Amino acid sequence: MKILIIGDVYGKSGLKAIDLFLPELKAQYQPHLIIVNAENAANGRGITHTIYKTLMSHGIHMLTMGNHVFANKELETFIEDANIVRPINYLQAPGKGYLIIHFNQQKILVINALGQAFMNQHVQSPFLTVMETLNNVEHDISILDIHAEATSEKVALGHFLDGKIDIIFGTHTHVQTNDSRILPNGTFYLTDVGMTGPLNGVIGVKKDIVIDRFINGYSTPNAVDEGPIQLNAWFIDTLQKTHTLIHLEHDENK
Repeated sequence: MKILIIGDVYGKSGLKAIDLFLPELKAQYQPHLIIVNAENAANGRGITHTIYKTLMSHGIHMLTMGNHVFANKELETFIEDANIVRPINYLQAPGKGYLIIHFNQQKILVINALGQAFMNQHVQSPFLTVMETLNNVEHDISILDIHAEATSEKVALGHFLDGKIDIIFGTHTHVQTNDSRILPNGTFYLTDVGMTGPLNGVIGVKKDIVIDRFINGYSTPNAVDEGPIQLNAWFIDTLQKTHTLIHLEHDENK
């Protein structure tokens, strides 16, 4: 199976990158399944129904979320019927923490989970919650988006689930990591896919806002950076046992 995973879509710049790059990625890699993390799609926080429909119109099969999943309350009005998975380890929340996609008479299990370290979220352990889901939900192929701050937590989860899950990819930190690999027991693993959106901001935000905050401890609210854009993704061919990191950039002024 060929799977294309696209990292955190951030604001209008991220949506522009999807418009620009996804058609050529589909033509080049011919994926059977496209998964996109979209928790930052609406101006950096959450998602709207309009953005959801826009993303799905590109042939995306599933959206995963993260700690900003309900930052835009509109999601609560349509999440139950959407191809969206929110973090499974919330104690209570609208929507579902996993969904099944049917492909070639196979059941593809897609799970979303939040990390606990440095996330300021009151959630259950992703280790135990994901393991319980794998043990109790019938599936042929399993995929996890672990939305977490600490690389150590993601790596530890990778080793904990190695051989028990087929694919683990990390999101949230918005910087693509160079550790795409197959773990000893066969799990495809990547600590962070990276961000799809502004290239020259600070993980999506206008750089002057963040720099001022670090220096003075106070700044204006976040605003999505403009200018050059990037797309970060990960392509996996489970049959050929291959995996490829993808980084694309575009500056319309050049």
